[in-house]
Amino acid sequence: MDANANARGHRRTAAPGDRRTAAFCTIVPPHVLDKLAHADDPALAEPARRTLERDALERTRRRITTVRGVVAAAPPAEPSYQPRRTIYDAQHTTSLPGRKVRGEGDQAGADASVNRAYDGLGATFELFLKAYGRHSIDGSGLPLDASVHYSDDYNNAFWDGEQMVFGDGDGEVFLDFTIPIDVMAHELTHGVTQYTANLEYFGQSGALNESMSDVFGSLVKQHALGHSAEQADWLIGAGLLAERVTGVALRSLKAPGTAYDDDVLGKDPQPGTMDDYVRTSRDNGGVHINSGIPNHAFYLAATALGGNAWERAGQIWYDVLTGGELAFDAQFADFAQLTVAAADARYGEGEEQAAVREAWAEVGITDLRSRVGAR
Repeated sequence: MDANANARGHRRTAAPGDRRTAAFCTIVPPHVLDKLAHADDPALAEPARRTLERDALERTRRRITTVRGVVAAAPPAEPSYQPRRTIYDAQHTTSLPGRKVRGEGDQAGADASVNRAYDGLGATFELFLKAYGRHSIDGSGLPLDASVHYSDDYNNAFWDGEQMVFGDGDGEVFLDFTIPIDVMAHELTHGVTQYTANLEYFGQSGALNESMSDVFGSLVKQHALGHSAEQADWLIGAGLLAERVTGVALRSLKAPGTAYDDDVLGKDPQPGTMDDYVRTSRDNGGVHINSGIPNHAFYLAATALGGNAWERAGQIWYDVLTGGELAFDAQFADFAQLTVAAADARYGEGEEQAAVREAWAEVGITDLRSRVGAR
């Protein structure tokens, strides 16, 4: 497939905070849940079916809310250098946000899910503030809210445009969704994208939307653990899969297509290069599948540069996401070209630009100009 043919000239950019895409983003792709829903074992099929039904309802609610418009919370007078976290317990209902159980500065309690959610929100806030000078998800100190114990055996976690929501999993395939810190950071990054480039949740732009969440989800985990690019596991959702599942995570940036290979879940379908690009009408045009390609490009650039991935490689990706030139319907080649430009603008024609250009070439996005001028 000729990826460069997908690049189009002058695309319309989205204003920050524009919510017209009405994206409802979940960490577990619908194709995975659909596979489970057809399992012979009711213990696997029933929770998956209920989760799919719940997700469909939430997706509709999100679309209606977007059309009607949402009144944003008033930002603080000055951007905060501390998060403003509130954790709620949905008490296994679908009524959000639920009962408040922990506020900012409160001591940890007995509920591990509450404590993990609180810590994960804080770690995400810290990465964006310390690495990129961004004050919370919207850049203006947006409060960070999360609800745990959502519904019964709910096999997902999502960002609904206003807050984080975590299920407990069914215990058969998925464990508690607050366990992997990168799952929290992935979903919160959908919020960052919502307030910046607002990438359309379909096809290649949707895959870029998913990829940005995987990239920064991984970077939050690396930052929290103090892991370099070489030390990182580059997995999304490690620790989420139950013991009976043959797999290590939901996705791998290092080796797309290898995260799981299970009798019930099937094989991880993510491609790592454009040679294996998947054309499908499912999953909004394969947003959770083809995201493996830009994911792998980031991994290649970050490991080529070495050190802490949130620094040079992460800074380049952040510059593109927030720089105002990334169109809401951008294709892979468009994004790749902008990363080359961002590397040049920040670092000049050095190893950073070379690493970025070579990473895209390795996944099949070629013909990127060596110098494309300042952004």
